Amino acid sequence: MRFLSINAFDYNCHLDLIKLLRQEGELVKLRRARQKMSELFPLTEEIWLDWLKDEIKMASESSEREKVYELFERAVKDYICPEIWLEYAQYSIGGIGQEGGVERVRAVFERALTAVGLHVTKGTALWEAYREFENAILETAQVGGPTSATTTPGTPDQAGSRSSQLEKIHTLFRRQLGIPLLDMEASYAEYEEWSEDPIPETIIKNYKKALQQLEKYKPYEEALLSAETPKLAEYQAYIDFEMKAGDPARIQLIYERALAENCLVPDLWARYNQYLDRQLKVKELVLSAHDRAVRNCPWTVGLWIRYLLAMERHSVDHSTVSEVFEKALNAGFIQATDYVEIWQAYLDYLRRRVDFTQDSSKELEELRSAFARAVEYLKQEVEERFSESGDPSCTIMQNWARVEARLCNNMQKARELWDNIMTKGNAKYANMWLEYYNLERAHGDTQHCRKALHRAVQCTSDYPEHVCEVLLTLERIEGTLEDWDAAVQKTENRLARVNEQRAKAAEKEAALAKLEEEKAEQRKQSRAEKKASKKAKKNRPGDKRKAEDDDEGEWGQEEEAEQPSKRHRGDGDVLPAEEEMEVETGLFGRSAPEKPDHPPNPKEKASTSRKDIPKVLHDSSKDNVTVFVSNLSYSMAEPQLKLRGLFEGCGEVAEVRPVFSNKGTFRGYCYVEFKEEKSALQALGLDRKVVEGRPMFVSPCIDKNKNPDFKCSDNSTTLEKHKLFISGLPFSCTKEELEDVCKAHGNVKDIRLVTNRAGRKPKGLAYVEYENEAQASQAVLKLDGLSIKEHVIKVAISNPPLRRQPDKADAGRAAPFAAPRQLYGARGKGRTQLSMMPRALQRQNQPVAKAENGMVQNSPAASSEPPEEPRKMSNADFARMLLKE
Repeated sequence: MRFLSINAFDYNCHLDLIKLLRQEGELVKLRRARQKMSELFPLTEEIWLDWLKDEIKMASESSEREKVYELFERAVKDYICPEIWLEYAQYSIGGIGQEGGVERVRAVFERALTAVGLHVTKGTALWEAYREFENAILETAQVGGPTSATTTPGTPDQAGSRSSQLEKIHTLFRRQLGIPLLDMEASYAEYEEWSEDPIPETIIKNYKKALQQLEKYKPYEEALLSAETPKLAEYQAYIDFEMKAGDPARIQLIYERALAENCLVPDLWARYNQYLDRQLKVKELVLSAHDRAVRNCPWTVGLWIRYLLAMERHSVDHSTVSEVFEKALNAGFIQATDYVEIWQAYLDYLRRRVDFTQDSSKELEELRSAFARAVEYLKQEVEERFSESGDPSCTIMQNWARVEARLCNNMQKARELWDNIMTKGNAKYANMWLEYYNLERAHGDTQHCRKALHRAVQCTSDYPEHVCEVLLTLERIEGTLEDWDAAVQKTENRLARVNEQRAKAAEKEAALAKLEEEKAEQRKQSRAEKKASKKAKKNRPGDKRKAEDDDEGEWGQEEEAEQPSKRHRGDGDVLPAEEEMEVETGLFGRSAPEKPDHPPNPKEKASTSRKDIPKVLHDSSKDNVTVFVSNLSYSMAEPQLKLRGLFEGCGEVAEVRPVFSNKGTFRGYCYVEFKEEKSALQALGLDRKVVEGRPMFVSPCIDKNKNPDFKCSDNSTTLEKHKLFISGLPFSCTKEELEDVCKAHGNVKDIRLVTNRAGRKPKGLAYVEYENEAQASQAVLKLDGLSIKEHVIKVAISNPPLRRQPDKADAGRAAPFAAPRQLYGARGKGRTQLSMMPRALQRQNQPVAKAENGMVQNSPAASSEPPEEPRKMSNADFARMLLKE
């Protein structure tokens, strides 16, 4: 009960509560719990049957039997279920002794046959039950039962009653044999045995025709029997087959069968409702289907809009339509634009109710009040939830202004609305000004048209030429000479400023492009010089060992350049190992130690180098049998042996190539080459496996020089409607605990808890992936606001932000004057990283260059003389300096 008080839409909590109350025998509370659940959700066949059986046991008096009848009526409206109809008919037989009992049973059976009598696999049971009931009536009549209480055996009245009953049974047999049902051969044989007269030719002809039709249905029924849930493709094929045949009853039945197993698929409900709206057009049937659709998929705005339209078509009472609209606002849509759409649909409905020939009416005031409420609702409720109103172009206010201008002849109100629209950031768009101009042109006056276009020329930034042209056209047709001169002067000045701005932007872009070309040329020249220098060093016998080490360092850099860019930041657990490695190589604020100009001591070098590191370059032709492994611990001992043992379970490992630095330390990544491609594919399944306390990243080996658009991460940067983003989790929440909470609302494919880079400290965030969009949408409704370990979580559809790419323009502009990277790390200088040296001493040892007129004075680069060595200070000198300071 406590969980339901927090989230009343938790479907599984309702089920657990009902199960618990049923076990404890709390009948009154059980009935109340079932009633509450049925108000929120359509109940499945199993839940209804359990409920009905419990109520039947308790119903002894006639008044209680009537309540059970009402419950059956509610049950058959949720879904088309043959078992519930059969249970309904059998229960009604128990009341045959009451007044009108026989007719009531027949009415239930006829409704059941209309609903599911065409069901190919389950319809036969209903037909047989109906015939057994009529046969029982016949036998009762023959032995002088209730039907013959007022007649004397052997009288003409009794004979007529028997003949009438026989005809009813004949009719049932004939109706059934004309329908393609499984085991219809047995029904035909039974009819032959039961009937005293030969079967008419017309019945035999209909029976054979039904047999032929049954052969056409069998492949679709067999496909449904063999398919796994949800069977959407099989049902859709069956629906297409029935649509070609064109029998409305059979089309309705196959849709209902599909929806009974796929009640959370909005598209299926939409197609079914569209068929009912356009083809059958039966009020009760259409409105019932729309109501069930929005109860099953309340998060789908399209179903609510169709429901409102259907109610308007069938002239439903206005209060009922308004009530449905209020339910739609509380349905929990997943996008801000959904609220704009539902408001627009409701406003259209209200506008169609207004008689605009009258100056004022109740309907018109209600329409204006609804427009004002819609604008306020989007500004307050929607913007607070989604950080946007969903209506940046103010379409609702535009429509309101059009209604006021065209239908109410109230241009003053329309102008006020357009002024409000322009103040919301739309004044820079030419199309917005032209919309207003056209409205003024049609329903206003020339003075306001001219005023609007002059403002448009001044404010428009996207297509100013178009606005200027419209202004000149207006003055050419209707303006005076003074108006024309003013328009020409204003448009010329505006276009001159625009052209000047465009020219500056083009020059700036050209300069940046040229700068980029120069940088690329410098990098190319630097690489060529480096390569030549390396070749020269290699040819010197005394530096053979040093050349080998240089080659080794270059090979490590090549390996690092070839590694795939595996990032998990948008939707993953931790930062990738590649980013960690870049931290070590100077890309994130730490500079690599500079190489000394003089050759190192051979003994010193031998102690710090790793002699047994093989120089092995990666062969790109073996990418299909190789995986790239990263985010490994730098302190891993014997990574080659460790990783070989780890990956041998995926297949035979040909080679493990760990990458080491020049000093021989492991760099946290390597290549694992297999004998077969299927082994490499299987190895990808080890991605994010925890190795020595860190999540290991395993990705395909792809040369990004040949495939620049390749991304080894499967994380999306767009809206993922089948995936949820959960925040506010307790740090102690485990993956298993979260899975237990989420799997109650659908099939969970994957759960990723967001942690720090090392994969050890959780951040209270998680991504949960469901099988489909419907399950994820349902889970959002049920999980958002749920309390887990006294933490209220927030749940939303995953919509990772786009990765911010560095602005090339900014980068190019700042490059010539960029200061060298500081050695403070990736996050800059911390508060505690203070210098403990006196400032006076700093000024002596580190003279600060001063800039005058943009030039740096007294800098080492500007002076050809070497800097003067600071004088060594004694303790006495140091004390005097401090006292003076």
